[in-house]
Amino acid sequence: MSLFSQAAFFTTVNHIKDLPQHGGKEVAFVGRSNAGKSSAINTLANHVRLAYTSKTPGRTQHLNYFTLGNGNFIVDLPGYGYAKVPPESKRHWESLLGEYLQTREELAGLVVIMDARHPLTPLDENMLDWFAPTGKPVHILLTKSDKLSRQQATLTLNRVKLYLAEHFSQRSVQLFSSLKKIGMEEAEAVIAGWLKS
Repeated sequence: MSLFSQAAFFTTVNHIKDLPQHGGKEVAFVGRSNAGKSSAINTLANHVRLAYTSKTPGRTQHLNYFTLGNGNFIVDLPGYGYAKVPPESKRHWESLLGEYLQTREELAGLVVIMDARHPLTPLDENMLDWFAPTGKPVHILLTKSDKLSRQQATLTLNRVKLYLAEHFSQRSVQLFSSLKKIGMEEAEAVIAGWLKS
């Protein structure tokens, strides 16, 4: 049975003080707005509308919790880098995101979503830099990989692997496509490993 087969919406959190106390582990998903984060979560869960996908980037503005049915959770975090939000909303997200990622003990690892056509933007590099002091693992999903030729996809994957080897340990990367369902087993195996360790 798939790790995500029992996934269901649990709660949404707008303030650190409201984070659920559950005694399990969490895996958070984060990415630049419009990189395909909600679609990736929905694909892994085999659920069309579990995480809210929108033509308007920047719709996820809270921490959205989804239970996996075994005491563990995935957490859909606000997308970063979308300019068309009021400055006070942006400051609130950044503070919420920052405190959650750097202090949440239950957080077992971070899945960073990057568009395979535009990986390692300065915002992505900042996120990796910023999360590194926690010492927790990161797995990168290069989404929309179906939009690249096989050769382009392989070149992109190798370029990101080289960057990670030079800058970060405990980081892994793979190709992923929500549309073609490419890379689901690999992503699930990594996340399952974090939740079991």
